[in-house]
Amino acid sequence: MLTISEMMRGAIFQRFRFRAFSFPCLDSYVVHGSCYRTFSAATELRSREVSICNHLQNRRLDEARDVFNQVPSPRVSLYTKMISGYTRNNRLVDALNLFDAMPVRDVISWNSMISGCVECGDMDTAVKLFDEMPERSVVSWTAMLNGFLRSGKVEQAEGLFYQMPVKDTAAWNAMVHGYLQLGRVDDALELFELMPRKNVISWTTMICGLDQNERSGEALVLFKNMLDCCIKATSRTFTCVITACANALAFHMGTQVHGFIIKLGFLYEEYVSVSLITFYANCKGTEASRKVFDEKAREQVAVWTALLSGYNLNKKHEDALSVFSVMLRNSILPNQSTFASGLNSCSALGSLDWGKEMHGVAVKLGLVTDAFVGNSLVVMYSDCGNANDAVMVFTDILKKSIVSWNSIIVGCAQHGRGKWAFVIFGQMIRLNKEPDEITFTGLLSACSHCGFLHKGRKIFEYMSRGPNHIDRKIQHYTCMVDILGRSGELKEAEELIESMFVKPNEMVWLALLSACRMHHDVDRAEKAAAAIFQLDSKSSAAYVLLSNTYASAGRWSNVSKLRIKMKQKGIMKKRGSSWVVFKGKKHEFFSGDRPDSLRIYEKLEFLKEKLKELGYVPDYRSALHDVEDEQKEEMLWYHSERLAIAFALVNTVEGNAVTVMKNLRVCEDCHAVIKLISRVVGREIVLRDPTRFHHFKDGICSCGDYW
Repeated sequence: MLTISEMMRGAIFQRFRFRAFSFPCLDSYVVHGSCYRTFSAATELRSREVSICNHLQNRRLDEARDVFNQVPSPRVSLYTKMISGYTRNNRLVDALNLFDAMPVRDVISWNSMISGCVECGDMDTAVKLFDEMPERSVVSWTAMLNGFLRSGKVEQAEGLFYQMPVKDTAAWNAMVHGYLQLGRVDDALELFELMPRKNVISWTTMICGLDQNERSGEALVLFKNMLDCCIKATSRTFTCVITACANALAFHMGTQVHGFIIKLGFLYEEYVSVSLITFYANCKGTEASRKVFDEKAREQVAVWTALLSGYNLNKKHEDALSVFSVMLRNSILPNQSTFASGLNSCSALGSLDWGKEMHGVAVKLGLVTDAFVGNSLVVMYSDCGNANDAVMVFTDILKKSIVSWNSIIVGCAQHGRGKWAFVIFGQMIRLNKEPDEITFTGLLSACSHCGFLHKGRKIFEYMSRGPNHIDRKIQHYTCMVDILGRSGELKEAEELIESMFVKPNEMVWLALLSACRMHHDVDRAEKAAAAIFQLDSKSSAAYVLLSNTYASAGRWSNVSKLRIKMKQKGIMKKRGSSWVVFKGKKHEFFSGDRPDSLRIYEKLEFLKEKLKELGYVPDYRSALHDVEDEQKEEMLWYHSERLAIAFALVNTVEGNAVTVMKNLRVCEDCHAVIKLISRVVGREIVLRDPTRFHHFKDGICSCGDYW
């Protein structure tokens, strides 16, 4: 039995033991240490996730995967991010391997993998995954729907659409968009009308689709219906509507929509501004286009390109080139579309210097091997009289499209380099590049300019019977008639026209009429002209060619009657003009003008004396007027191309080639004169008329006097 004192000592000992071995501060330290370690791990995980996202955003996929592999137990969302990164960069195999390695998958990861397969064009794998998917959402169905539509499998898409247990607005929009992309506009309209709920994307998709399928008027009506339904338009909607106004030339409605855009604050949206600039340019309002451009913050290349293209569309080529120059001074780097429009203006002006400057910029930007830019450069060099550089640019294009091959073949044909055209065509066939109707038009044109009658017949026959069967179009018949006509086979040319599977148009008969004038076949010329007048009673070209045929045959009474008839009908003969581009500016001259510059007049007089010393005698048949020989000689001497050549000779560096553009075919006398001038001045003279180039050097022309 314990005494009271022993009981007291026991109680004290128990209290002491409790106090001796219980450390509240130490317990607290342990708890907080655990929390700290948890917090540190979470921070490190978050840091790795951020690092992975940054690598993926900058397309450093291998670095992202290295960081991903360091995460102990990645979450499903992190797997999904990696899979999306792989598929966005077309690394589908890596994405599928990672997907297979996932310990757990949710519906989002399944949808990401299926969408990735669709994006990468692997519909077979997408279908397999879709079938294996344990639980599908509306996103899953919509992804598959988009995949089928993208690959042109519209029947499968339709079947899937009608199987969907639940269709949200996105699914309806996808199906409507798919129909529009495939040109099934009526089906799209019918489905659009059936939609239970339409959002702004639905309306915008339908408006854009109608416009892109050449039903711009209907697109504008639909926009009005959209406003009546109180649907608030987005910047994308306004871009589509303004584009539809441009295509429909609906100027009044376009200006009204412009007012809406200003009121709603969308004017400074890049593609809204672009569409407005294009709209006004299409409606011949380049001043209004410039005003929209000046109101916009001009850092975006698309806005500059729209203005440049607008000037190009309205044939204000000098203004277009000025925009390109200012663009570079403002450090705005041109893109492929900018180069295409700018180089087109160089071609129209015949400005080789400007074209070379653009070529230099393209080289600096690394775009010269791009097919889009390369094709434009090939056309520019061809149109500006430099076939050699056109071929060099063509060889630099890495991935040559059918447009690339056609551009160089047509360019060689324009310059009378028929053998080059056929060599390039041979390379094209050996590389298994399938020619199209433009390829054969170029080859037939080469035969026409070079007098390749036998080759022309072979190519014409090859089109319908060769391995690459091409239906003959009106332009092929026109070329073949021209080949036969130039070669003097007028009867065969006429028989070909009469045997055509399609109704001959004005161009076919004009080819025959031109050949009749060349070979002085008046009777056949009258027959060809009669056929043209049945198609177009006011054909200026037919009247002029027939008149020239009569004049060459000395039948001046017929010439007089024709001219009276033309006057009664208000038919005007196109006045001959030639131009030279000097220091970026077009200098144009018209036939019959007297030079207002003393230097040009003196140069012409000097050349006349030198040519007479070489035995030049005017070919009076080229002066198609019933006047005295002295008057004919004076009329011939002031033909526009001679004025332009004299201007170029006194304003350009001695020894440099001279390039002259002309709106009409060069006459026989001018052709003979320019050959002699090239010999006198010791310079190459390049003359472009509507159909071909003539390269005059040392008294010889590249056409071999066959044109």
